[in-house]
Amino acid sequence: MKVDLSQESETRAGLVINGVTVETENWTAVHDPSEPDTVVGFAAEATVDDTRAAIAAADAAFTSWAATPVGERVATVLGALDGLAGHEAQLSRLLVRENGKIAQEAAIDLAVFGARFRAACELGAELTSPLHLPGPPFRSEIHRLPVGVVSVIVPFNWPLAILAASLPYVLVAGNTTIVKPPPTAPLAVVRTLEILAARLPAGVLNVVTGTNANVEPLITDPRVQHVVFTGSTAAGKHIMKLAAESLTKVTLELGGNDPAIVLDDAELDAATLADLVGACFLTTGQVCMSVKRIYVARQRLDELADGMGRVLGSSLVGNGNDPAVGMGPLNSAAQRARVGRMLEQAALAGADVREFGSFTEQAEQSTGHYLLPSLVLDPAEDLDIVTQEQFGPTVPVLPFDDLDGLVTRLNGEWSGLCSSVWTADEERGGDIARRLRTGTTWVNQANAGACDDRAPFGGFRQSGIGREMGTDGLLDFTEPHTVTFRA
Repeated sequence: MKVDLSQESETRAGLVINGVTVETENWTAVHDPSEPDTVVGFAAEATVDDTRAAIAAADAAFTSWAATPVGERVATVLGALDGLAGHEAQLSRLLVRENGKIAQEAAIDLAVFGARFRAACELGAELTSPLHLPGPPFRSEIHRLPVGVVSVIVPFNWPLAILAASLPYVLVAGNTTIVKPPPTAPLAVVRTLEILAARLPAGVLNVVTGTNANVEPLITDPRVQHVVFTGSTAAGKHIMKLAAESLTKVTLELGGNDPAIVLDDAELDAATLADLVGACFLTTGQVCMSVKRIYVARQRLDELADGMGRVLGSSLVGNGNDPAVGMGPLNSAAQRARVGRMLEQAALAGADVREFGSFTEQAEQSTGHYLLPSLVLDPAEDLDIVTQEQFGPTVPVLPFDDLDGLVTRLNGEWSGLCSSVWTADEERGGDIARRLRTGTTWVNQANAGACDDRAPFGGFRQSGIGREMGTDGLLDFTEPHTVTFRA
């Protein structure tokens, strides 16, 4: 095992408890997905006592932070965010090394983190005045109170951007928090939050890393009033079961098998094809809101497949720090193997599996978790690559004949996170979009770059519970408190 100590200050990430960085007896190695034998750094392993200490710190800080006027909270949060200035390049490099994403995406991840903080702070005024219900026979005031201690559990793929879909809203609403970074890519998140925590009152923002067993109190401890989790549907179900022990509120942003519907009139020009490819293959396909399936009017199938193939043909897959590379490795060997099994099953079932692009010399010679991007044409509907979320650089392309039947079928599936409609007629596209029962439906666009952060984000059915971002996301971290008088 090779340890990369070329950036010594970035190699160890401790816990953050009550404003202090805490080192632990045991540490977990964090590996580079492009060179799995290389250790990028080490993350502290919290004990159960460490986790409970972080909860206690958040609980002790809550009363004072909740009582701080909203305007002061907003100013404090923005001041903490200012502490990141000058650290962006270092954090971006670290994120590439531990996550595997390309450098451009890492920089965007950090930029979105800041933008979402500022958007949440702009909504603080929503909490300043109660709603008044005049009488008679009563007159009532409805105040929005912070819920208390909030745990935020973050995934690896866009860890900072996804964290910022909830964390600033949690803080602006007057809650205190403990963040659990992703185990395979914790370092940049911990470093970022250390900087913020140093500029916030002690205990308002805490960070723990460690095994699921040792951080389980973040979900089960009765002092935790709300749990935010982003990840797979299976893991979300487990989180919900644990939270039920204390009737703890949950916000679950879970998996999505997001369909794109390409209509018979879609303009499949170079710009549209590039947008569709980007919507499928951003971050090597490891994005919850990426297009996971394409349903195309049958007469346009070959045209679409050939056009996407031309775009993908120039793909260069390799280490994300190489500026020529457009797609990095998958984050883990397990995920690479899972996607590989789906492709093998599809090929054995007779589907047309087409790979595109090439590997860099580094990728060819390494044991990194690389896959070439691929399209799976006209697979059987019951194959795993159609029914499950791939979370990798492949997408099935399926023809349809009956648009109404397709919409009805999609609305009855387990997944309900995102969807998209592609058409030359935006009004027609909007009509179809409004019929699709997913948390977000885009017209002629999709994936993270198409997100309007002013709007709530979340899923229907098994794709989640609750909403993040926008006014809905802010109010989700409050409880309505009614005060009633005789009129």
